[in-house]
Amino acid sequence: MSVKLTKKQLAVLNYLEDFTEENGFSPSYREIMAGLGLTSVSAVAEHIDNLVAKGALRKVPGAARSLEILDYRHTETVDLFKVKMEECTEEEKEVLIRAAEILGLDLG
Repeated sequence: MSVKLTKKQLAVLNYLEDFTEENGFSPSYREIMAGLGLTSVSAVAEHIDNLVAKGALRKVPGAARSLEILDYRHTETVDLFKVKMEECTEEEKEVLIRAAEILGLDLG
């Protein structure tokens, strides 16, 4: 089972990933707000809290710039796809590969 994220939550994750890769540290809530065109820091905090609750992010309480993106796709799902692909027809395999791509799963 994979975690379902909203479009805004995905936007926050993508922004965090890009910012962190470019700067070597995670953005502040105000930087996220400005980067995504949000109108309040509390909206950012709500998205961050929801992402933490869903297991997509980790943060250190009381520490600045401590957001870390976690792999929110469960390994059990990847394992299930791999097992099914071993015992299916070529047509079914193509469907599974397309589904994995849609889900963003790395079957490699």
